[in-house]
Amino acid sequence: MRINNKNYQTIWVKDKDPKTIQIIDQRFLPFEFKTADLKTHKDVFIAIKDMWLRGAPLIGVAGAYGMYLGLLEINSEKNVQKEISKIASYLKSARPTAVNLQFAVDLVTDQIKNKKSLEEKVKTAFNTANKLRNKEIENCQKIGEYGFPIIEKLSKAKKGETVNILTHCNAGWLACIDYGTATAPIYLAHQTGIKLHVWVDETRPRNQGSRLTAFELGQEGIPHTVIADNTGGLLMQKGMVDMVIVGSDRTSANGDVANKIGTYLKALAAHDNNIPFYVALPLSTIDWNIENGVTQIPIEKRDENEVKYVEGWDGKKISQVLVMPENSSALNYGFDITPAKYVTALITEKGVCKATKKELAKLKK
Repeated sequence: MRINNKNYQTIWVKDKDPKTIQIIDQRFLPFEFKTADLKTHKDVFIAIKDMWLRGAPLIGVAGAYGMYLGLLEINSEKNVQKEISKIASYLKSARPTAVNLQFAVDLVTDQIKNKKSLEEKVKTAFNTANKLRNKEIENCQKIGEYGFPIIEKLSKAKKGETVNILTHCNAGWLACIDYGTATAPIYLAHQTGIKLHVWVDETRPRNQGSRLTAFELGQEGIPHTVIADNTGGLLMQKGMVDMVIVGSDRTSANGDVANKIGTYLKALAAHDNNIPFYVALPLSTIDWNIENGVTQIPIEKRDENEVKYVEGWDGKKISQVLVMPENSSALNYGFDITPAKYVTALITEKGVCKATKKELAKLKK
């Protein structure tokens, strides 16, 4: 996708320096465009934990590159497996809810386990990370293709009038490598000339909607309006929302969806107003080992200062402002769980399916 009419992706190997991984540093968007160099697995850990990059597919790919960089740091053939296990455990701990991180780290670990020399392991890890990166781009393209008919059908039902879509957090290309999950069908529909308007939840406390989704949509020329998080229910009551589409950080085998805090409330409002609620995700975001997401998916608790302070542009730099009594405590859960019964369908790279264990199992084959 584009920034100032130039094509970008969110993570790449630095040109002429394969030992450096580069990313778009999302902490500064939409006010400044900056990139960051990741040279060690600890750099990757910090980038994931402190949200220089975020979004389930992107976190996974970054984790794969983190394994590669970690292997480059091993300087002895002794105790290699022990060092690999330490690196893998360390990287996985950066963000506990997003299962893509675990998936990608385990994928690299599995691919290198039978390689005899450290040199072979490094080469295999690098190739595996690159392949995963390309695979996630392909997945998002396919999610867009499978999700497009849903928007197209709504457009035809409205006789070409504007389709109003509500989304929460950022499940766009900035959360992936390109195209995005929830945004992929939106981008494709826009490119084919369907009239669209997107309601963008601000998504407190990190404001990924107002800062990132709005930025993306603006760069692509898609009409959109940023709303306070609690506005969506009213818009649904007033008939101003035709569909909701969000991403996922982890989806259980029975179809329960972990996504950015506030998603569950949007699903409840959509259900109460008979508005379809879709979740777009690659199969790498499904945790097949968890049968009940509501009770089993771990929920990340983040620093209370993300709630106590609001971050924005003061005209010269990004600044933080205290928005509550300094001595009051704050609770900052990063995610909530939307039970499968409130999900109209899941949109994956293998097709659209009901959020049930039986239907999901068909896609796993």
